[in-house]
Amino acid sequence: MFLLDFLPYAVALAIAAAIPGPGIAAAVGKALGSGFRPALWFLGGLVLGDLTYLSFAVLGLTAIAATYSGLFVVIKFAGAAYLVYLAISFWRAGIDPEKVSARKGSGFFASMLSGFSVTISNPKTIIFYMALLPTVVDLEQVTPADFGWLVVISIAVLYVVLVPYIALAAKARNFLRNPRALKFLNRGAAGAMAGAAAFIVAKQ
Repeated sequence: MFLLDFLPYAVALAIAAAIPGPGIAAAVGKALGSGFRPALWFLGGLVLGDLTYLSFAVLGLTAIAATYSGLFVVIKFAGAAYLVYLAISFWRAGIDPEKVSARKGSGFFASMLSGFSVTISNPKTIIFYMALLPTVVDLEQVTPADFGWLVVISIAVLYVVLVPYIALAAKARNFLRNPRALKFLNRGAAGAMAGAAAFIVAKQ
């Protein structure tokens, strides 16, 4: 394939990523509660989840996924449960800025894992890669080199679309440093996480 052949995929992915959903809500909540760097790591987990589904689609595992649809239901509810756990953690967080910065769960691995769990359990992501991707990319003609380009394009598009969300959220967090504002931000982050969990559970 020529690079121009991947343009429909890049456009479709950008549109899908920009549409507000549990991934964006959770990423914004992470940025509000923990700052830009942990949110960037969280975003890395989101991207890794996308690449996982991209790999499934290219390797022809869509039929297997349909056969074992019950497994995806379990994954979906596990991801939602984890978001509820994060929401409770943010709601109970102290209002001391130092405590917010040092909160457990803001490290590299924990942030990446939470981002990955959100994407893996996100119905919007599943639908995009398992149903919409084949309409913009001829998966039967994808070579290893083409797959490499799809990975590069996916990473670039997702970061370009999603980084502004977490940057703005982190900026707002930095401006609002008084205890009452931090309490509001923590509970706003909790609400975003809980809303993302509800969306995952309710979405068919």
